[in-house]
Formats: sequence, structure tokens, C-alpha cells
Amino acid sequence: MPQIGWFEILIIVSVAIIVVGPKDFPIMIKKLGSWIGSIKRYVNNIQSQVTDVSEINIDKDDKVKKSNDLTNKKDENV
Repeated sequence: MPQIGWFEILIIVSVAIIVVGPKDFPIMIKKLGSWIGSIKRYVNNIQSQVTDVSEINIDKDDKVKKSNDLTNKKDENV
């Protein structure tokens, strides 16, 4: 994975200021930050939903295993 150093970031910011303009650059950065924040919240929401679903499935699997164990023990006693 490529690594970006401070010099590369400085070049990207300089080019962005030249292309967008110094007056609109802070507005662009603010919008970009809000987009990144929205994406992070969306990803965290999906991760928590996947975790919740997997925990529910694990709980169901445990209940089924316990039920099967109880059934097998009852069958052995008969």
C-alpha cells in the first residue's frame, strides 16, 4: 500500500488551492470533512448491524446446541 508523506500532502493541498482558489478552499475542506464524517457514520452503523446479527445467530446456535444436547441425554436415559 502506498504511503503518503508530508511533502506529497503539501503538493496536493497546493494544487487544490490553485485549482479551487484560496477563497473557496476552506468551504471545500469543510464539505469534504462532512462527507467523510457521513461515510464513517454509515460504515460504523453497518458494522454494528452486522455485529448484532452475528451475535443473534451465535445465541441461536448455542440454544440449538443446548437443546440438542438435552434431547440426546433424554434419549440415552430411555
